[in-house]
Amino acid sequence: MPLSGAVNAIKSSRLLSWKPIGKLQQTIANSIQLSGITLHSGKITTVKIYPELAQKGRYFYFNSTIIPASIQHVNSSPLCTTLCKSNHTIRTVEHLLSALEATGVDNCRIEIIDPSSQDNLSTEVPIFDGSAREWVDAIERVGLKVAEDSSGSSCEKLAPFLNEPVHVRKNDSFIAAFPLPKGCLTYGINFPQVPAIGCQWFSTASLDDPWYTREIAPSRTFCIFEEVQTMRNAGLIKGGSAENALVCSADKGWLNPPLRFHDEPCRHKVLDLIGDLSLLAQNGNQGLPVAHIVAYK
Repeated sequence: MPLSGAVNAIKSSRLLSWKPIGKLQQTIANSIQLSGITLHSGKITTVKIYPELAQKGRYFYFNSTIIPASIQHVNSSPLCTTLCKSNHTIRTVEHLLSALEATGVDNCRIEIIDPSSQDNLSTEVPIFDGSAREWVDAIERVGLKVAEDSSGSSCEKLAPFLNEPVHVRKNDSFIAAFPLPKGCLTYGINFPQVPAIGCQWFSTASLDDPWYTREIAPSRTFCIFEEVQTMRNAGLIKGGSAENALVCSADKGWLNPPLRFHDEPCRHKVLDLIGDLSLLAQNGNQGLPVAHIVAYK
């Protein structure tokens, strides 16, 4: 689920201080092209990712429209994170942005090609197997390089450090962040109506690339079997299947095992959270705040 309210709260200028972290801004060393079915529209789209100059940041290019991967362009939408500018929308960006943020791709141009788009105003990022693993694998294949600006100079990378605690709450769901010299995440989910999922917590003291690649990127999105028809009646998950999501029944448990981790649903929520918080990024700097971030439901 999108967390724009939480990201907006954290972005408040009095809460964040941008500081150097001893790294240079990076981009991909070569272009990437991947095609696949999309989760909600069920179409086939192609994503091309190109190297970009330092300080340009991450941005999408669709139908001659540039849409920065920034909180300013988040649009409310069910069951995915959506970016919008000039009536052009790109849905389900969170897995791709999570992979880019975690692997250190600070600057890149992301072109979306959707030949089947009828209105040329809305498109979607492919879902692949429901995780971020295919994005991470593609990034690792081409590798990274130091990004240079138009003058050929490299740029020091900054990260947002939290100055004071902040939280956002809705009913019994919340997200909070606390100042800490090193970033870490704690996430909890609770599905009492689905015993096979139940209550799960996942916590990490490290947010570096090897940890993400090994422990988070392979975790897949999941759904409750009894809710599938309702979502389809609402025009969602047209491309959803047992090939790109874990499906769990309240009565029968997991319908397409095995899981990659015993707590894979909770790990996937961490994956989504990193993608949403990456929207804090600006000018090729880090998006994920240096803080202890705690989220529940």
